[in-house]
Amino acid sequence: MYFTEEHKAFRQSFRDFLQKEVVPNIDKWEKAGFIDKGIWTKFGEMGYFGLNYPEEFGGLNLDLFYTVIFLEELQKVNSGGFAAAMWAHTYLAMTHLEKEGCQKIKENYLAPSISGKKVGCLCISEPFGGSDVAGMRTTATKKGDTYILNGSKTFITNGVYSDYLVVAAKTNPELGNKGLSIFVVDRESAGLSATTLEKLGWKASDTAEIAFDNVIIPSENLLGEEGKGFPYIMQHFALERVVMAVNAHARAEYALDYAIQYMSERKSFGKTINQFQALRHKVADMASEIEMCKEFNYSIVYRLNKGQYVVKEATMAKLKATKIADEVIYQCLQLLGGYGYMEDYPMARLFRDSRLGPIGGGTSEILKEIISKIVIDKKEYKPVT
Repeated sequence: MYFTEEHKAFRQSFRDFLQKEVVPNIDKWEKAGFIDKGIWTKFGEMGYFGLNYPEEFGGLNLDLFYTVIFLEELQKVNSGGFAAAMWAHTYLAMTHLEKEGCQKIKENYLAPSISGKKVGCLCISEPFGGSDVAGMRTTATKKGDTYILNGSKTFITNGVYSDYLVVAAKTNPELGNKGLSIFVVDRESAGLSATTLEKLGWKASDTAEIAFDNVIIPSENLLGEEGKGFPYIMQHFALERVVMAVNAHARAEYALDYAIQYMSERKSFGKTINQFQALRHKVADMASEIEMCKEFNYSIVYRLNKGQYVVKEATMAKLKATKIADEVIYQCLQLLGGYGYMEDYPMARLFRDSRLGPIGGGTSEILKEIISKIVIDKKEYKPVT
């Protein structure tokens, strides 16, 4: 219903590309804690960063189901960190460049991001704020034709090795969330420093805490209008949550496929373990939950592709899909027995990487509160006009 023959051909070609260019390097990147810059240009050359971006800047202007395929196949290389580095660049940093950036910003940052010559990161979360976007403390004070940026950000994917940063800061702190603005900041700016964070999972991605000490930003690096940063961020959260929901159903499906294959080969008490009813019924439950998640996620992408504002549905999708992925991968690890606990098998890394799902892009607790406001209090979230 959602995928054409062209979509299917793209999936196969992207899968082949990942097997050739990415999978042989994953273990190296997981140990190193960062990804070779060369792979970014290869992704760019193939057009993978520009799937749904304008042709004017080197994009392909394709529908969002190409993005779904991009996300699903990335989960099958079994490195949540590598996948995150790619989609955080493409659907977090680049989204703000395309939606709020002026022509010059798009030429200087978006076009080279699509070609893979520049890598970006999105800086919203702060050490004292977390999910409280409106409560951020980082400030950008206007001074002549510049802004002076001070503060810090944390948990930033691509935060160490990116070439530019899309940064949210208070331009009018006294106005609360109405005084928030967004800027694009060059990595080499004086006063900007990044510290690598050690994580439970997502080992291949560089995650950072970033400090801004009197960083000077040209006024022309303001994205959109001053003071509209909060609604810009809220508007794009829907896409981020759909991205994370798709990631979740894809990694759960990958884990279950691997477990089913293992069960067909592993023998116990004289027969393969896929013949034991207790295990078969576990698989049946997991397959059903994944399929429901997947169909719901696809329906949201379909609506998003038509320009509909899907904050409620995207929030629900992210909440449920990440929870189900965690539960499925937990059970799949159990199905492998002792081998599930061994690093030579994919399940241990999947287990660690998946745990970030209910945390990143808004914790499950925050998402439940948003859903409660929509369902109980009848709160309406509307796009920026």
